[in-house]
Amino acid sequence: MISQQFPKHVENQWLALEIGNSRLHWALFMGESLKFTWDTEYLPESVIQQLGNGETNWELGTGEKGISSSTFPPLPPAPCPSGSQSLMGETPKTELSHPLPLFIASVVPKQTALWQSYPNVRVITLDQIPLNNTYPTLGIDRALALWGAGMSWGFPMLVIDAGTALTFTAADGERNLVGGAILPGVGLQFASLGQKTEQLPQVEMAEIKSLPPHFALNTAEAIQSGVIYTLIAGIRDFTEEWLSLFPDGKVAIKGGDRILLLNYLQALYPELAGRLIVEPNMIFWGMQTIVAGVA
Repeated sequence: MISQQFPKHVENQWLALEIGNSRLHWALFMGESLKFTWDTEYLPESVIQQLGNGETNWELGTGEKGISSSTFPPLPPAPCPSGSQSLMGETPKTELSHPLPLFIASVVPKQTALWQSYPNVRVITLDQIPLNNTYPTLGIDRALALWGAGMSWGFPMLVIDAGTALTFTAADGERNLVGGAILPGVGLQFASLGQKTEQLPQVEMAEIKSLPPHFALNTAEAIQSGVIYTLIAGIRDFTEEWLSLFPDGKVAIKGGDRILLLNYLQALYPELAGRLIVEPNMIFWGMQTIVAGVA
């Protein structure tokens, strides 16, 4: 159970930051309401210091939930000061009197260390998540996504995260961690074959326009076939096993490759695809419950 109530900004606005293996994933909350999400590359230490000094910029473009940083180094947006232009307008660098509270969930310790200079930062740790039966090396991203999905749609819950790694993480109706699995994601599998072999080409995700033939007649499509069909088979196997153990269980999918894999599942196994809850912001919903002290 969560006993700690985290302090919030005077206007009840706060930032959530998921430090992933490849990028930074941001969310702006106003109280318990998720207003915007956006992604950036890792930020230089000098930019982090700017943010800690209350400096930001407004060079923004349209994103998945409203805004997305479009320049590098892109700075997280701040709520509109009174009398300023809208979030979608172009406003020059703005200085806030107090930087927004920042709550971090990170799987990259070196990146976490860079953010310690931010004056109002809290790092969410595994012991703050009210899941039972966890183990010390369980990734905070997996735990928060599972918690966020379960609190949003109910337990039992299986979360599939289609990111740099493809992970399966599940909890039963009593919020006990059942366990899970980890394997290389789509892009990582393509990259490993391209980089660790002499004659196999590097297959890029953008090259895949449709499902390849199972039995390919060229090397690039053979790689696509091997990676895609075995990944889809794995997702099907884990999902069917989960539903055999928990017939009333839910299955949710997130991650940067979620749409790609969902499209393949819809083409091959439409009934299974129809059972998936597609929600990219599970980790942020998990963070919100921790920040709010909800358990």
